[in-house]
Amino acid sequence: MSKLRGALFVGFGAASYGILATIVKYANNQDAHTSVLTFYQSLVGVIVLFVLMQFAKAKKTPVKASVKSKSKLVLFGISMGLTSCFYYISIQTVSVSIGIILLMQSIWMSVVWEMIQTRKVAHWLKIVGSFCVLGGTVLATNLIREDVHVSTEGIVYGLLAALSYTISMHASNHVETQLSSVVRSFWLIVGSLLTVIVYWNLQIWEHLDWMIFLKFGIILGLFGTVIPPILFNIGIPQTGLGLAGILAAIEIPVSICSAQLILHETVTGMQWLGVGIIIATVVVINARKIN
Repeated sequence: MSKLRGALFVGFGAASYGILATIVKYANNQDAHTSVLTFYQSLVGVIVLFVLMQFAKAKKTPVKASVKSKSKLVLFGISMGLTSCFYYISIQTVSVSIGIILLMQSIWMSVVWEMIQTRKVAHWLKIVGSFCVLGGTVLATNLIREDVHVSTEGIVYGLLAALSYTISMHASNHVETQLSSVVRSFWLIVGSLLTVIVYWNLQIWEHLDWMIFLKFGIILGLFGTVIPPILFNIGIPQTGLGLAGILAAIEIPVSICSAQLILHETVTGMQWLGVGIIIATVVVINARKIN
């Protein structure tokens, strides 16, 4: 029963990430600038997580972090801020469906990151899986069709987002893990907020609009920076990393389906085949970790 509950937590956390791009693109269509959307997302995260930390202190939960730990987390938080910036810029020129596929290139990038970090060749299944992801990407982004033009700018920013996302995942799983999830998330998001401010600078001030904050900022902050890490922290210990890795792939179909329903984006059968290959690869790679 606890494993089922953990699976629900992880699944909902992944689904929360999946709806972000659709919300941002819908907001863009309502004349909300990307700079303030990324700013509000991080700002809400910092505020909510700060409040949660105060509750933790009231319950005498150990939440203290050294200056070194805080600095390290803020530094890695840069990657989280850049992920939001690059990803949301990418979907300005490509569909959300293609954007999420580009972001999921973090699957094979994580394998490369692991090999560099450990200085060892990855398990053959991960290497084969990486090529499967690349093959699925070609189908999912419709690159094999000569009559389809995909923005080069969108692809570049999408891949940059995937690289930043890879670093973010490393930070979430390996950096200062002795601290509570709320404390770690707070300082990571502080780094993200500072990065967003530096990246967009004056554009944020020029496009500040409290109606946009109320309509989109709060929901982006909750579903982008607060709910997923908390649910993952609760659910992953109950499911194990293998099952959690499989469930995290829910982000892909949720993102594509939400874009179809809300933005009326069209996804062909060939693209769904590519998506299926990517998801199947995630399942196979992570299945070997399931106890």
